[in-house]
Amino acid sequence: MLRRAIGKFIRHPGGMVGLGLFLALVCIAVFAPAIAPYDPLRVDPIAALTPPSAEHWMGTDTLGRDVMSRVIHGTRISLRLGVISVSIGLSLGVLIGVLAGYLGGRVDGILMRFIDMLLAFPSLILALVAVFALGPGLTNAMIAVGISAIPAFARITRGEVLSAKENLYVQSAQALGGSEVTIMVRHILPNIIAPNIVMGALMTGTAILAGAALSFLGLGAQSPTPEWGLMLSQGRGFMSLAWWLTFFPGLGIMLTVMAMNLLGDGLRDVLDPRIR
Repeated sequence: MLRRAIGKFIRHPGGMVGLGLFLALVCIAVFAPAIAPYDPLRVDPIAALTPPSAEHWMGTDTLGRDVMSRVIHGTRISLRLGVISVSIGLSLGVLIGVLAGYLGGRVDGILMRFIDMLLAFPSLILALVAVFALGPGLTNAMIAVGISAIPAFARITRGEVLSAKENLYVQSAQALGGSEVTIMVRHILPNIIAPNIVMGALMTGTAILAGAALSFLGLGAQSPTPEWGLMLSQGRGFMSLAWWLTFFPGLGIMLTVMAMNLLGDGLRDVLDPRIR
């Protein structure tokens, strides 16, 4: 089964492109200090707003900091933001979805009304509300984006649990006297993880985009952190004078989101039984 899924994924061109881009971004993030030609925080006022050249491949910003070095280090921050945010949303969303779907009744009603309340807000607005409550900062932005991801994971998990608990292996475990916790953890959870893996890959791109939006608004990463959204915010006033200040961070966001979407689509085509 696993070998067949891997073989099918290898034959999926979009998924392989997404995986290749993702692995390249991970390598850049891991080896950022070795790859970056300069210290991303080093200020050189004499070299301020230098256009792309042999010395500074992506130019310099208003303080003379090397844009390429800041974009490279920004890869590490953006990937960490996406992974941590999605991990928060995944863990809490799956917990809520499993409890609501398996226990049903009043527990289902209370938990899903809470999820409906979160769904009443668009995800970015929900993240804005959360970060306003928590305060600006990169860590709080991760928590806020994670909170905004909870409803998506909770609803898809609940639907999968409602279907899975009608299967014979669950009914057999119940007949043998298995506890509710044991049935949920050992029998149901492993069989509903595939849709959440797909959703996690897709949501990582969305989380990176949302984190960049919060930083752009001044509610996420704070200066002098080399974060792509913050770099866009700092360069927006110089677009006609220094196009490279916004072009390269924007390109980093685009490639990362595209990589996660392609990877998520490939995983969905391989893991979704309805497509198989």
